[in-house]
Amino acid sequence: MKTMIFAATLLGASVTMAFAQITPVPSTDSNTPAVATPDSNNPTAPVAGANSFTEEQAKDRIEKAGYSGLTGLKLDDKGVWQASASKDGKPVKVSLDYQGNIVAM
Repeated sequence: MKTMIFAATLLGASVTMAFAQITPVPSTDSNTPAVATPDSNNPTAPVAGANSFTEEQAKDRIEKAGYSGLTGLKLDDKGVWQASASKDGKPVKVSLDYQGNIVAM
C-alpha cells in the first residue's frame, strides 16, 4: 500500500513538472511587449508601435537575418522599419517592428 502511494506521488510530481516546462503560445495581441525569443516572430507581425531601433540597428538586425542589399530603409508612420532587400537571390520587401520581428513580404 505504501509503495502504491509513493508511486502515485512520484507520478503526480513528474506530471506537474512536465506541465511547468510547456512554452506558452505566442500572443496575437498587438500590444504584446518586445519578443523575448529572437528565433520566433509574433504571429501578427509586423506590429505597429513606438520603435526604439535606430536606422543602423534596424539595418544590422535585418542583415543578420539573412537579407542583403538593403535600400530605402525608412521608419513608417506606424513605427515599422521598411526596406527593399534580397534574400536567397530574390527581391523582397522586408519589415522590422518594435518587437524585433522581421517579416518579408
